[in-house]
Amino acid sequence: MAKKRIVIDYEKLPEDTISNIKIEYPDGYEDNLITFTNKEGRFISALPFETDEIYYLIRMTEGEARQIINDDDDFGDDGKLRDDFEDDMNEDGEKYLDDNIDEAANIKDESYDD
Repeated sequence: MAKKRIVIDYEKLPEDTISNIKIEYPDGYEDNLITFTNKEGRFISALPFETDEIYYLIRMTEGEARQIINDDDDFGDDGKLRDDFEDDMNEDGEKYLDDNIDEAANIKDESYDD
């Protein structure tokens, strides 16, 4: 069975997915962006990320990719993921948080076809 394919904005992702993206791309996102044409014929830049069930294309421009890293305390001033980041995570790939907020498990956005 083919994986579900989703095009989504970074801000709409659950925290555990974002944590796993950080581990996949510890040197930042900007150099890993791809470009594709959406169904309206517009060029879109996105960060690819794959889980066991879903293939994500996370919409972001190069500027947005840089800004996300600059604004994220999990990345150092050099744009690299902190060495101790994984130590702050539990077995489910979620960061230990002061308040245990339940992230949205249902993600709705544009699905796409090859």
